[in-house]
Amino acid sequence: MPVEILYFVVVCGVVLFISGIRIVRPTQRGLIEQFGKYNRFANPGFNWVMPVIETIYILNVTEQMIEANPQEIITNDNLNAKVDAQVYFKIRPDEQSVKNAVYNVQNCQYQIVNLARTTLRNIIGTMTLKTANSERGRINSDLHAVLLRETESWGIQIVRTELKEIDPPKDVQETMNKVVKAENEKIAAIDFATATETAADGAKRAEIKKAEGIKQAKILAAEGEAEAIKLVNEAAEKYFVGNAQILRRLEMVENALKSNAKIVVPTGSDLVNVIGEMAGVLPLKSPEKKQA
Repeated sequence: MPVEILYFVVVCGVVLFISGIRIVRPTQRGLIEQFGKYNRFANPGFNWVMPVIETIYILNVTEQMIEANPQEIITNDNLNAKVDAQVYFKIRPDEQSVKNAVYNVQNCQYQIVNLARTTLRNIIGTMTLKTANSERGRINSDLHAVLLRETESWGIQIVRTELKEIDPPKDVQETMNKVVKAENEKIAAIDFATATETAADGAKRAEIKKAEGIKQAKILAAEGEAEAIKLVNEAAEKYFVGNAQILRRLEMVENALKSNAKIVVPTGSDLVNVIGEMAGVLPLKSPEKKQA
């Protein structure tokens, strides 16, 4: 064989080998077909396919996000709401799932978008606008469950769904804002009234406690005075037998003298006699009138 032909064959072999090299990244998986029929699975790393005879299809198996384009949905209360959502999914990395993603569905991203839009219309169409806004978690859960069920044979995993927005018509939004503002003002007024009532009730209880304290103090003072009188009487009966009446009269004299700077005592009055008796002096006698 001539050398030129040998060189030509070698060069053609090298070119053929190089042109058949395929590198699959760790985030990808591949399917190799031979004459249009599935032949083998391409794992990450070096793979070689025979040019012209074999074809490789490489898929991304990382998580991806697609937009379920905004759409107008008529709610159960006949309002047009603008709804937008996002769907996060990924192709499972095993061989059977990758085959399903290629052979069981035509353009899985396009199919997911349309399925999500249809499902949202079915879910939100049975709800009022107010309910839809307040139950976004329920809408996300229902949408996620439907997508999981419908894409089970596609070799993909629906990771999660996110409802981005539910926008009512402009005039309805303004009305809703006014209603929310009125409700907030009502709540604030109720809270203020409750606080005022609580403060008034607290002041009332404080006054009642104060009055009860004064009442109790007076009762205790009266009881103390009664006890003192009792003790004085007992002492008088024990140590001043027969002079209790005189002692009481002397106390009356003492109390009378407290608030008077000067007192005129008539001669021969009982007051002089009481003082004299307590001092050990005989009672004064009235001077006898001289006989004519």
